[in-house]
Amino acid sequence: MQFIETRGNDGQKPSSVPFSEAILSPSASFGGLYVPEKLPNLDKDFLEGHLSSHYKTLALDFLQAFGIDIETEVLEEALKRYDAFDDPSNPVPLSQIEEDCFVSELYHGPTRAFKDMALQPFGYVLSKLAQKRGEKYLIMAATSGDTGPATLETFKNQEGVKVACLYPDGGTSDVQRLQMVTEDGANLKVIGVKGDFDDTQNTLKDLLASEDFKSELKERGIKLSAANSVNFGRIIFQIIYHIHSYLELVRKENIKMGEKIYLVVPSGNFGNALGAYYAKRAGLPIEKILISSNINNILTDWITNGAYDLTTRELIQTESPAMDILKSSNVERIMFDKFGAVRTKELMEALESEGKYQLTSDELALLREDFDASFSDDEACEAVIGKYAKKGYIMDPHTATCMKAYETLRDEKLPTVIYSTAEWTKFSTTVAKALGHEVEGDIEALQWVSEHANVSVPPMINGLFSKPIIHTVLVDKESIKREMLNFL
Repeated sequence: MQFIETRGNDGQKPSSVPFSEAILSPSASFGGLYVPEKLPNLDKDFLEGHLSSHYKTLALDFLQAFGIDIETEVLEEALKRYDAFDDPSNPVPLSQIEEDCFVSELYHGPTRAFKDMALQPFGYVLSKLAQKRGEKYLIMAATSGDTGPATLETFKNQEGVKVACLYPDGGTSDVQRLQMVTEDGANLKVIGVKGDFDDTQNTLKDLLASEDFKSELKERGIKLSAANSVNFGRIIFQIIYHIHSYLELVRKENIKMGEKIYLVVPSGNFGNALGAYYAKRAGLPIEKILISSNINNILTDWITNGAYDLTTRELIQTESPAMDILKSSNVERIMFDKFGAVRTKELMEALESEGKYQLTSDELALLREDFDASFSDDEACEAVIGKYAKKGYIMDPHTATCMKAYETLRDEKLPTVIYSTAEWTKFSTTVAKALGHEVEGDIEALQWVSEHANVSVPPMINGLFSKPIIHTVLVDKESIKREMLNFL
C-alpha cells in the first residue's frame, strides 16, 4: 500500500511513499497530508469472519488488509497495549442508553480518552521504526486536551524518541493539564502556550513543513514527526473501532449483518470522523455520519452550507474544550477524496491566504452524501448530562453534544452508535454542575459525583493530585520553536 498527497506533488518529494515513511515524515508536498491510494474491502466475508474475533485479532487483520509495511510481530506487540485497558477482552465496550442508541466508550485506556485507542499502538510502532533505522526523532504534539496526555503516555521513556507537547494555557480541563505537567519521563517536554489550540496546531504544522527547522534538527542528528491526526498512523487505528462497533451490534442481535446504522461523532480536528468515513468508504454499512459540535461550530457550517470561514469567528472556550477548534486538519483528507488534489490545494490555499473558502453546490451535495451536522451549547449539554444521569448513565460534555444529532438528524430510525470520547472524570466540575452541584475544584467535584452518581474514579485520575508538577514552561507562540530547541 502506497500513500499519496492531498495537494499533489511538488516534484521535490516522492509521488508516493509507504506507510512507514508517511508516519515518520507526515508533512506532504505544499503543506498537504498523506492519504492511502486505496482502502481495504470491508465486505460481508470480512465482517462475518470477525464476528467472534477478539479486538486485537480484528485490528491485526484490518492492518494487514491495508498492506502496510510493518512487520507482523511489531503490529502484534503494538496491539498488546490494549491489554492494559480496563477489560483486555473488550477495550471498547458498547452501552445501550436508548432503544436504538448505543454508546461506544472509547475512554477505557490509561489516560481516559479516545486518543489512547490510536496512540497506544501507534507510539509503539513509530518507536520501533526509529530504533530499527537507528534514527532519533522529535515527536511534536499539539493538544486541545486529550492528544497530549495520550502522546506523553505512549512515548514515555521510549528509546530514540523525544516528545514536545504543546497545550493552550487555560484551554484544557484541570485533569487534562495535570496529566501532562506531571509526566516525569526524561524524554518529554510539555509547553504551555499563551493562545488557543489553533495557535498550537498552526505552529506544529508550520514547523513540520519548515526546512529551516528540519535543518536545525539535522545538525543535532534528529528527524521530525508528529503525533497529531495529521499523521495517518493515528487515523489507521481510528478506523478499527468503527468496525468493532458495528460487529458488536450484530453480536448483541441489535442488527442483522448488512443492515445500515448511523454513527454520531463529536468532532474537533475531525480525525475520529475521518476514521468513520474511511470505514464507510471501505464498505461498512453506515447510512450517514452525523457530526456534533459545540458552539465553535465551524464544521456545522461546512457540512450544511459549504462555507468554511475563519474571518467572522473567534474561538470560544467551552465546557467541551477538545472541540474548541476552528481549523480542523482532517477536513482536508475528506476534500481530497471527494474533489481531488487540484481542488483541495486551491481550497486549502484560500483558507490560508483569505481565511475562508466556499464549496460549490455540487461539492456540497457530494459532502452531504456522507455527513450531516448539528451543534449544542454548554447549557444544552448540561441538560443532557443531567437527563442521562437520572437514568443511571454518566457522560462527559463532548459525548453530550451527540444527543441532539441523534434526536434531530436521522432521516430513518436506524440503530445509532454515538462515540464517547472521554470519561466524565476529565470534566468533573461540568458534570457536577449538570447534576446540580457547582464546585470550584476537580478534587471536590470528583468526590461529589462519585458519591452521588455511584460511579468510581479510576486510580490514574485520583493519583494526579498528589504528583509533583514537572513542567512549568509557559510561552508565547512565537517562542515555541526556541523552547523546543532548548529542550533538545
